[in-house]
Amino acid sequence: MSLGDSITGFFNLTLGPFSSWSPAGSLLIISLILTLLTTLIYKYTTDQELMKTFKEESKKMQQEMKLLKDDPNKMMEKNKEMMEKNMKVMKQSFKPLIYTFIPFAIIFFGLRNIYEPFGNILFGLSWIWIYIISSVIFSIIIRKVLKVY
Repeated sequence: MSLGDSITGFFNLTLGPFSSWSPAGSLLIISLILTLLTTLIYKYTTDQELMKTFKEESKKMQQEMKLLKDDPNKMMEKNKEMMEKNMKVMKQSFKPLIYTFIPFAIIFFGLRNIYEPFGNILFGLSWIWIYIISSVIFSIIIRKVLKVY
């Protein structure tokens, strides 16, 4: 038995209750659950205060940069300042990636094995596109509700 067969067997066992549902319905529920988990991991592994502050400062700096479009030197100075702050935020953003990368790679392997045989599931889209589109929509909603920055 290969690793792929083991992963598929595990997913068939855990996703058994969804097997009687339509592929689109079960995929949307799985997308919602995974997006919620990802958002919670992101929220609790990043410094939300720093992220909020950066978001506010970033908007302010973009406005200032619009006013400085005629002065390239000051614009470069502001751009450098923004890049430095961006690096701090990127460091924060890598923390959740460390926790989620391997588990999600395994999950996507299992999902592919389960949903690929269905071909186009909804609106002529394959399972991966349905997952991506629905997870983006769910992420926007969940981030607003949970106040994740």
